[in-house]
Amino acid sequence: MLTPHEIFLKMPSSMAQGIFAFLHEHQKPLYRATLDTLAKSRKLRPVFLEKKPRAEQHAWLVDQLRKRINDDTAAHVLQLWLVGAHKTLLCEFLDGFGIAHDDNGTVEILPAAPSLPELVRVIDSLRPRYDSLLLAVYLNTFQSLDFEGWPTLDALIQQDPSLQLTGA
Repeated sequence: MLTPHEIFLKMPSSMAQGIFAFLHEHQKPLYRATLDTLAKSRKLRPVFLEKKPRAEQHAWLVDQLRKRINDDTAAHVLQLWLVGAHKTLLCEFLDGFGIAHDDNGTVEILPAAPSLPELVRVIDSLRPRYDSLLLAVYLNTFQSLDFEGWPTLDALIQQDPSLQLTGA
């Protein structure tokens, strides 16, 4: 099971920078808070980074989230992006299992893991509508955000190369 910083390590840089472009455009206070948090952890003044061109800011942010020490921040950023930009995917995934969720596709308590055939059925139903890289990032993130995750999902990710993140 990948950790959030490993997901950033293995996703293409263009996708990782796109996450920050989305957050900057649609969730400015959260973007700013992430920039502040990561700058302070490196003993930098945020204003130093704010003066850089946006592409350089995004590249720096991605570089920081690829470090183990920033795993919690990486998890938070992935959650913000998935809920903000891809809540339809989250909801459809959970609906496929009949799991109750809010309008953003978040659940209070994750139920026991579905069977492998049920997982395959739900994921296969999503494949025609969603980019394979997005599905891989979402499923790996879903798996990483729960302490134990779903063993069946972990097994499926290991078996199916299209659900694996192979490197930036």
